[in-house]
Amino acid sequence: MEIKDFGRVGVLMGGPSSERGISLKSGQAVLSALLGLRVEAVGIEITTDNQEENIKLLKENNLNAAFIALHGRFGEDGVIQEILEKMDLPYTASGVAASRLAMDKIGSLERLKAGGLDVPIFRAVDKTDYQKTKIFKNDLGLPLVVKPANHGSSIGISFIERNEEIFAAIDLAFQFDERIIIEEFISGRELTVGILGQEALPVIEIVPEGKFFDFEAKYQSALTKYIVPAHLEESIFRKVQQTAREAHRLLGCFGCSRTDIILSKDNCPYVLEINTIPGMTSSSLLPKAARIAGIDFNHLCIKLLELAYEKKKI
Repeated sequence: MEIKDFGRVGVLMGGPSSERGISLKSGQAVLSALLGLRVEAVGIEITTDNQEENIKLLKENNLNAAFIALHGRFGEDGVIQEILEKMDLPYTASGVAASRLAMDKIGSLERLKAGGLDVPIFRAVDKTDYQKTKIFKNDLGLPLVVKPANHGSSIGISFIERNEEIFAAIDLAFQFDERIIIEEFISGRELTVGILGQEALPVIEIVPEGKFFDFEAKYQSALTKYIVPAHLEESIFRKVQQTAREAHRLLGCFGCSRTDIILSKDNCPYVLEINTIPGMTSSSLLPKAARIAGIDFNHLCIKLLELAYEKKKI
């Protein structure tokens, strides 16, 4: 594999969000891969959301490019992207507007629905409004999914099977965000599709030990199974990939993304959300799919850096 001269690359990891621990694992994996390929790379641990402090930290490291391994707030919401653009540095993944939109589950679902994709029926609830009445009239039926509007990694999410569970789930979600989503639960197969460049990677099916793919199933359960590629009829496989490509396009994403989808019992793909900075350990879902497509973890990291420089030229 020919390695281009990317200059000095800062791998940005950590951050101030609730996903800090996961980000550190992604960042260390990327840093190890780049150093192993003799790329001049340095790990930069972000500890605050103070913009001036972060600009100072980045300048001190004399960077030519940034590999963003920050998850959640300050990493996926367009803020670090805006800082890097002000510094005129190439960076991996999507730009400011697409990052901000994808991180906002309410705005992104509205955009996807307007673009013709199927999404669950949902209600957006504002914390200030809700606290005035403490009332939520459930017109969605059961089961329900309750989650923060601007968090990833299944943090603050609840799966509700009884009406009396709703209010505790709402209170939990509001611990992580000022806006939350309450949506219908779509029964079906849990799938995820990575996009690399303009191409869809093989579909992955997620089979959790329990009923739901929550935080514990995602990061702590050894019994969650990942079927790569998913066992689907070819036409359905291609349909799911096309749904992910279209979601990526509708939100204006670039470089890579990972779209989470529920395939209903009648084979309709419902888009749940899009991650613009998917996990990047060697066991994360995007690298798993890339490996099946013939792209090992090291090559994946290099490809994302190449796309960062390509985006800079646009």
